[in-house]
Amino acid sequence: MGKGGNQGEGAAEREVSVPTFSWEEIQKHNLRTDRWLVIDRKVYNITKWSIQHPGGQRVIGHYAGEDATDAFRAFHPDLEFVGKFLKPLLIGELAPEEPSQDHGKNSKITEDFRALRKTAEDMNLFKTNHVFFLLLLAHIIALESIAWFTVFYFGNGWIPTLITAFVLATSQAQAGWLQHDYGHLSVYRKPKWNHLVHKFVIGHLKGASANWWNHRHFQHHAKPNIFHKDPDVNMLHVFVLGEWQPIEEVFVLGKWQPIEYGKKKLKYLPYNHQHEYFFLIGPPLLIPMYFQYQIIMTMIVHKNWVDLAWAVSYYIRFFITYIPFYGILGALLFLNFIRFLESHWFVWVTQMNHIVMEIDQEAYRDWFSSQLTATCNVEQSFFNDWFSGHLNFQIEHHLFPTMPRHNLHKIAPLVKSLCAKHGIEYQEKPLLRALLDIIRSLKKSGKLWLDAYLHK
Repeated sequence: MGKGGNQGEGAAEREVSVPTFSWEEIQKHNLRTDRWLVIDRKVYNITKWSIQHPGGQRVIGHYAGEDATDAFRAFHPDLEFVGKFLKPLLIGELAPEEPSQDHGKNSKITEDFRALRKTAEDMNLFKTNHVFFLLLLAHIIALESIAWFTVFYFGNGWIPTLITAFVLATSQAQAGWLQHDYGHLSVYRKPKWNHLVHKFVIGHLKGASANWWNHRHFQHHAKPNIFHKDPDVNMLHVFVLGEWQPIEEVFVLGKWQPIEYGKKKLKYLPYNHQHEYFFLIGPPLLIPMYFQYQIIMTMIVHKNWVDLAWAVSYYIRFFITYIPFYGILGALLFLNFIRFLESHWFVWVTQMNHIVMEIDQEAYRDWFSSQLTATCNVEQSFFNDWFSGHLNFQIEHHLFPTMPRHNLHKIAPLVKSLCAKHGIEYQEKPLLRALLDIIRSLKKSGKLWLDAYLHK
C-alpha cells in the first residue's frame, strides 16, 4: 500500500506534457469546419464553439489560423470573464521556437502597441464618465420632444413637417452613435448592462436589431476594408472599391477589385460613373431600403424575438405619436422620409473614414498596422465630435473599440507618436475634405475599372 501510494505521488508530480504546434500546422486549420486560433501563444480549437460566440461565428472565424491576441483584448473589456470560455477549448501551445506572430507580422510594432494599451489602462482611459452618456441620451429625448411639440403646436403643414423631420433625423443619427457606444461595451464595466441598454437604444429608440448590428459591425472592426471579411466593403456589384495604379501594365487579378472587374469584363453598372450615381443610390437608400430590409429579415430568419419586440416597440411609439397628425399612410411616408434624411448623415460620416483608405484582400498585418491602413481621422472640433459621434477619431476607436469615446482625443497624441516611430502614416483631415475624398476615391476606382475594362 505504502509503495503504491508513493508511486502515485510521484506520478502526480510529473509535468503533464502539453502539445505544441508550429504556425505551419495552425494555419492549416482556417476552414469553416476546422478552426484553430492563437491567443497569448496558447492554441485553441474554436470549431464547434464559434457557433455559440456572442459576436457571431464569422468574426471569430476571420482569425482562424492566426494570432488573435490583440483582437481578443480589443473586443473584450472583461478578460477574466471571457477567459472562462477559453479553458475548455485549449488544445496546446505554440512550439518554443515559433515566433508569437504569424505570417511574418511585425513583432516590434505589436510589442509597442501592447505597451501603449497598458499606458492607456494606467491613464484610466477605459474609465467611463457616466454623466457624459446620460447627457447624450437626454439630448436625444429632448430632440424627440421638440419634434413632437413642433407639429403639435404649429400643425402638420409643410414647414412644421419639414422641421420636425429634420429634428427627428438628427435624433435618429445621434441615437445611432449612442447605440454604437453600448454595442462596443464601452460604457459599463459589466458587459450585460451594455447589452441591455444597447437593445433599448437600438431597438426602442431606432427600431433596429442589436444582434444584427453586432454580427455585422464586429466583422468590420476585426478585418476593416478586407474583401470577403468586412461586410462594409461588400457592395453587391453596385460599386467597385479600392485604388491601385498599375505599374508597367501589370495587372493582378483577384487583388484589386476595380482591376479584377475590368479585366473580367464585369459591368453590372457603369462604374466609371459611380461617383455620380452614388448620390442617387448611396446615401438616399442605404438605411430606408437595404438596412431596413436586412434588419427585418435577420430578426425573423434567425428568430431574434427579443430584438424584434424592441423594434416593434419603436414603431408602435412612432405611429401612436404621428398617426393623429398624418394618418396611417402619411405617418408611414413621414417615417421613410426621416430614414431618408438620416441615411445621408450616416453614409457620409461612416464612409469618410474608410472608403478612401486601402481596400484589399487579406494581407495578414499586425493589429496596429491593419487598423491604420484602413482608417483615417477628421480634425477635432465640438461640432465634428457631435456630428460624427466622435468617429472623427476613427483611428483611435478602431485601435481601442471599448474605450469610451470622450477619452479618444487623450490617447490620440500617443498613437501619433507610435506611428511616427514606425513610419506609419497617420491621416487626419478637415471635415469638408474628408467628405469630398469619398467622391474622389469613387471616381478614381471607376477610372481604374474603365481602363482595365478597355485594356487589351
